[in-house]
Amino acid sequence: MPNILNIDTSSSLCSVALAKDGEIIMGFESSKKMDHSVSLAPFVEKCMNFLRDKKEKLDAVSVTSGPGSYTGLRIGLSFAKGIAFGLEIPLITISSLEVMAVRAIFSYFDFNGDEIIVPMIDARRMEVYSGVYDSRLNLISPERAVILDEFSFPELKNDDKVIFIGDGTTKFKDIYNGNNAIWAGEGMPHAKFMVSLSEKYYRDKRFSDVAYSLPSYLKEYQATTSKNRL
Repeated sequence: MPNILNIDTSSSLCSVALAKDGEIIMGFESSKKMDHSVSLAPFVEKCMNFLRDKKEKLDAVSVTSGPGSYTGLRIGLSFAKGIAFGLEIPLITISSLEVMAVRAIFSYFDFNGDEIIVPMIDARRMEVYSGVYDSRLNLISPERAVILDEFSFPELKNDDKVIFIGDGTTKFKDIYNGNNAIWAGEGMPHAKFMVSLSEKYYRDKRFSDVAYSLPSYLKEYQATTSKNRL
């Protein structure tokens, strides 16, 4: 019955969920956007204090590895690696898109197991980070940066029921001409949707290297300068 700390800082909001044997014991999220560096440490401290009061130990720490916010991913992964190293416990890294696929399954009440799931994270302009999953969360096509047009996802068939989710879907909704789409909203990764995945990763011993794990950006970071500073 492992205690796993789940951390998500891949989007604009920061969330943490402490789970025991796949059930959430306590969870926190920030209401302020891009507040990861301020919110994360207090959230984790509350979870650790709870375990300490119960005289229990943390068995693993799980964190979203990307794609997503460049700064957020670095903060979350660095923090999780510090916990794993300091407590000598396994580090679990989970794709942000896979977490969104789980969220889509929970969000669609008529889910029956034959749907295709396409999470989309806005990557600015007409580009998104995306992947295509089956209902068992197996990748049909790899996670990648996609420029959106009517030919973006040739692997989707007309007889497939497709669930689209994420803040990138708003750009694709008017482009997609299939009549098989289910638009599950702009739901982004969240620690509470990591719990079932981190539990499975822990059972399967799918651990990441604490020293060498890096965020998955899917494309190179491009620094920009504010127009006010030009």
